Amino acid sequence: MKFSILFLLVLLIGLVLYAWTKGPEIFVLAWTNSGGQLLRFTPIIVIAVLLAGFIETVVPREFIQNWLSDSAGWRGIVLAWFAGIITPIAGVFGMPLVAALYKAGAGLPVIMTYLTSLATLSLIKVPVEVGFYGWKLTMLRFAVSLLLPLFAGLLTHALLPILQTK
Repeated sequence: MKFSILFLLVLLIGLVLYAWTKGPEIFVLAWTNSGGQLLRFTPIIVIAVLLAGFIETVVPREFIQNWLSDSAGWRGIVLAWFAGIITPIAGVFGMPLVAALYKAGAGLPVIMTYLTSLATLSLIKVPVEVGFYGWKLTMLRFAVSLLLPLFAGLLTHALLPILQTK
């Protein structure tokens, strides 16, 4: 986490300096745009992080063990596949949720399935994709991606014994 913060800070400083070299209009516009985005996204990010904290705390350990752990097998993988498809606000909510579930004991095959499903199948992206690509390309992309999360979960399950022996 510290490396990520440091990397993003260095990138921000570089962009601020670059905007400064482009003149006062660009510099002020960049700060104005950044402030607007900060105001729009802060409530979503704060709510997502708070939700993740509550999920980590109040989701019963039995649920994690029965439905999301390594021992859940196909149940956990299919649940994660479906959850990734229907998760609103995709990455903004998905990342804190994954961190909370992982910390609470969710298995890596379930986590990989969810992350892959979230990245490739999240329904929240479909209207935007249709706007950019049209229905045909969007539906083709969705159709060919349908099995990728399941494959990611199964591959993770197969690789875990190998990775854990090293």
